[in-house]
Amino acid sequence: MPVKKVSARNRRHIRIRAKIGKSSKPRLIVFRSLKYNYAQLFDDTANKVIAEASDIKLNAKGTKLEKAKRVGEEIAKKALEKNVSEITFDRNGYKYHGRVKAIADGAREGGLKF
Repeated sequence: MPVKKVSARNRRHIRIRAKIGKSSKPRLIVFRSLKYNYAQLFDDTANKVIAEASDIKLNAKGTKLEKAKRVGEEIAKKALEKNVSEITFDRNGYKYHGRVKAIADGAREGGLKF
């Protein structure tokens, strides 16, 4: 990945984290690699991961967008089992587009409120 793209993502990440801050609601953190999608719910007050999901563990078939949506639905299901219904979305410096948006849409359809 070119240095310019990486540094732009890092700047966006810092700017987003400054706006989100440490909220009382858990954060839904999204990470995407070239092949897989990852999502985790993180509680800033306890510094603990509440739940996590990835398309590696789901053994999902289909396109990357379909897999990302499944990851969002799975993280929503795990969050609701732990009595978490309201979250803050941390897109981790990625643009809200494509797989990141699919994870968010899947989580919303699963019952989470942003």
